[in-house]
Amino acid sequence: MDWFLYILVFILGSLMGSFLNCVIYRLHQGKSFLRGRSFCPKCKKIIKWYDNIPLVGFLALRGKCRFCLKKISWQYPIVELTTAIIFLIIFLVRFSSLDFNLLSFTHIDILVILRDWIFSCFLLIIFIYDLKYYLILDKVSIPAMIIALALNLIIQLASHGWHSIFSALFSYLLAALVCGGFFLLQFLISRGKWIGGGDIRLGFLMGLMLGWPYALVALFMAYILGALIGTGLLATGKKKMQSQIPFGTFLSLATLVALLFGSQLLNQYLSIL
Repeated sequence: MDWFLYILVFILGSLMGSFLNCVIYRLHQGKSFLRGRSFCPKCKKIIKWYDNIPLVGFLALRGKCRFCLKKISWQYPIVELTTAIIFLIIFLVRFSSLDFNLLSFTHIDILVILRDWIFSCFLLIIFIYDLKYYLILDKVSIPAMIIALALNLIIQLASHGWHSIFSALFSYLLAALVCGGFFLLQFLISRGKWIGGGDIRLGFLMGLMLGWPYALVALFMAYILGALIGTGLLATGKKKMQSQIPFGTFLSLATLVALLFGSQLLNQYLSIL
């Protein structure tokens, strides 16, 4: 029964990954991702439904369009596989807190898993878009802020009642102001040379997703990742000191890790101190 459930979650994640690919492409093209069928970006032919099956379609076509035979970007299967794995990890992490007992699931547990899946989708879009185009879109981050705060407060209300709403709201807003304010301060000091406006809004989003103090965990982790990877790129000559680094990729990855393991990481850090 558990394996069947894991397979279903993996399939759901791969389907969502296929949708995220569509969202990323159409955002860049300025097109709506809510209308129209998937098509080959090279020859514009509509993709057959059986060629559009996540992962399977790419393998069956051997990475080439059925019509124009042009190569299909490896981004598509990688995003599908990554989303499937992330969905499965989220499910396993939340499921493990219930000792892997399906009968222990409550409506709150389901809400938490759905929230984490939704958060991961937004973070994946930000990660890939910033990695490819060095841009964090307001049309992604701003709706994500609203949805993040709403979902967190709904879960807080369902699990602890109305009396806890104001303390939870304070936690999320405080985290948003600290993270967003931290990037805003850098933006003002450097006059926009160190970071962009998208990073400021992503900072607010991190706070609204994670709350206090876990947003700080994500912030700290992002700078460590950025420093390590940036140093590696400089050492290998792939980047120069003046080169632009897509910091949103590190922030979104760190936010996802903190979402799932923030409590353990914070406790481990405090135990060392």
